[in-house]
Parts: sequence; C-alpha cells; structure tokens
Amino acid sequence: QVQLVESGGGLVQVGDSLRLSCTASGRATSNYAMGWFRRTPGQEREFVAAISRSAKNIYYHDSVRGRFAVSRDDAKNTVYLQMNSLNAADTAVYYCAANSGASDFVPVLVQQIDYWGQGTQVTVSS
Repeated sequence: QVQLVESGGGLVQVGDSLRLSCTASGRATSNYAMGWFRRTPGQEREFVAAISRSAKNIYYHDSVRGRFAVSRDDAKNTVYLQMNSLNAADTAVYYCAANSGASDFVPVLVQQIDYWGQGTQVTVSS
C-alpha cells in the first residue's frame, strides 16, 4: 500500500504560480498512474490532471489546460503539479491520487482512484 503526502499549497495572488508536490512512501510511484483532483466547499471532488504510469499519456481538465502541468519523477517517488496564471476559481483543496491500472491508463474519475493523499489547501486571492 502506498501513502501519499502533498505539499506546496498556500495563499497566492491572482496571476501567481505555485507548484504542488506529492511524495509517495510504502511503494514506488513507478507502480501507479498519478493524478491531481481538487474540491471546493460544497462540491464534489473533480479531476484536474493525471499522468500514466508510463508517462506516455497526460490528461488535463479543460479549465486548467495550458496553465497547469503535471509531471513525475519516479526516482524521487514524487509527482508535481505546476500551476501558472492562477485565478480565484482555482481555490480548492488539492488531492494527490494514485491508480494501479495498466501502464498507459490515465485515471480521470474519482472511482478510478485507489489511493488518496490528505490534501493541501490552495487559496488564490484577488
């Protein structure tokens, strides 16, 4: 079983950048497709970005495509979410997620996630 710990959240201004990190322990990230989801108060958890185990496939939610970038460094057991041009709608708790599916599979649904991190708050202030 893998444990996921996010870091890098915080309070930023509109237009700023932030990089989230998710470090795995217990099992190597190379065993998983990795992703990021987020949740705002009163809303369901929604997909943000994910990268397949092979790193061959990357998907983004339409609202973040072109602004966010997901990447992985399996040597460090870490996955990143680089967030640029942040706006108020990006304010949420961001969750790291892992899926133990096929090598080129990219999880985009909550139901496809096997493991979750505890979340890190990102607040974008205007």
